[in-house]
Amino acid sequence: MSPAMARPQGQSGPSLLGEDETELAPLAPASARSLVIEADGGSRGNPGPAAYGALVRDAESGDVLDEEGRVIGTTTNNVAEYSGLIAGLEMARAIDPGAALEVRMDSRLVIEQMAGRWKIKHPSMRPLALQARDLVPARVQWTWVPRERNKAADALVNKALDGTPVTRHG
Repeated sequence: MSPAMARPQGQSGPSLLGEDETELAPLAPASARSLVIEADGGSRGNPGPAAYGALVRDAESGDVLDEEGRVIGTTTNNVAEYSGLIAGLEMARAIDPGAALEVRMDSRLVIEQMAGRWKIKHPSMRPLALQARDLVPARVQWTWVPRERNKAADALVNKALDGTPVTRHG
């Protein structure tokens, strides 16, 4: 399976969940643009009060095109991480649905699961992974980064948890 985990519509085979199922085709034609998503999630306690942060940069200029940091209630760190990914994918789709993406996260679990290298064993993660998968464009690169290289997304998480959420533009 390709890194994008997408196939021609109606083709089935091993999925993100390690099961056979019909997968969706990419929704938009490819564009020449490249975007970078930086996403993070965190909880104070596990489970505990949780939030995510996500931003989308233009890959060429590095300019932040949109960002969001939002509280999501009491949940686990992994749910917050997936929520950040989903927010980033939604923002990227709103900016340019056909853009190539690089997704950067400090959650090795989310990166490896979305790249199809690790199965999703925990039942509560499956709906989030499927929601994210449905937002993934045809061209995507999954990149794990150390925490110190994910500071912008982490700052959005902490702003939200400290009572000053950031609302996306689009």
